[in-house]
Amino acid sequence: MNQYRHFEVTEKPDRSFETHISISEISDLPQNELLVKVHFSSLNYKDALSASGNKGITKAYPHTPGIDAAGVIVKSDSEKFKVGDEVIVTSYDLGMNTRGGFSEYISVPARWAIPKPAGLSLRESMILGTAGLTAAMALDKILNNSPQIQKIAVTGASGGVGLWALLLSKHLGLETVAISRKVESNSFFEEIGTHEIINNFEISNRPIAKPIFDAAIDTVGGDILSQLLKSVKPNGSVAACGMAASSDFSSSVFPFILRGINLLGIDSAEAGYAWRVKLWNLLANDWKVSFPENLVHETGLRQLPEYIKKMLNGEHFGRTILNLSLD
Repeated sequence: MNQYRHFEVTEKPDRSFETHISISEISDLPQNELLVKVHFSSLNYKDALSASGNKGITKAYPHTPGIDAAGVIVKSDSEKFKVGDEVIVTSYDLGMNTRGGFSEYISVPARWAIPKPAGLSLRESMILGTAGLTAAMALDKILNNSPQIQKIAVTGASGGVGLWALLLSKHLGLETVAISRKVESNSFFEEIGTHEIINNFEISNRPIAKPIFDAAIDTVGGDILSQLLKSVKPNGSVAACGMAASSDFSSSVFPFILRGINLLGIDSAEAGYAWRVKLWNLLANDWKVSFPENLVHETGLRQLPEYIKKMLNGEHFGRTILNLSLD
């Protein structure tokens, strides 16, 4: 096959954006070490922004989004990989300013690809995707810095990272607290055995608050992150991995010098290769958790716009994966 289908976003003369399915020549893809036939991808908030023309995410159009991809190598100029190897490609510049995973083929540097662990299928790896990997990074950093934790809070708990953080934390035997304004998600939190649900997380102006949690994973930023720092017990940790509410937050030094709190940053886009390999192997083995199938939305290229719209409108719940074998 010399041609491939891909989801494409174009900018119109009036500076609005439209999406469609395009057919292009494989030879037009950028020249890199690996050519991968994509079997599955997943929909993330960055993808929805890119698909709507957000130039803070993607600078130049036409463009194919998709920061995640899982598939089989069909051409390799790398000693690390051979034709037929199954790989996972997430983050770096994939789907941002490099043609991404909403495509039957991608061309990427070998250093972007992770050998798919035997304990995961290609489909399972994309139900995880960047969201699951980010949650694993946050948990791994927290456990390395605060190994004795028992109770962990997760903000933005109804989002992809939040859902995976709850599932993985519970799997590891932690007492989980879901913090989410979406009351309609409470039944799911109860279904997976979440110990506590907070729909109205009180924000105070005090420099320090009653210690409630041993640790927290924050996907929200802003005042929520500020309050979490005040509310974590001595020597606890807060992993910051998102800014759904705001990229800004404020804090006094009290949580750090009175309680020894650790504020841990999570950069899933440029995380080290060895750490990625370690975490993907954990997610395939000791940390393997089945995501509820009733919350997995599997779609083809043609249906992607409806899921993108739901995500941008705050109506998306669960994980949407793109199956490139579907029409």
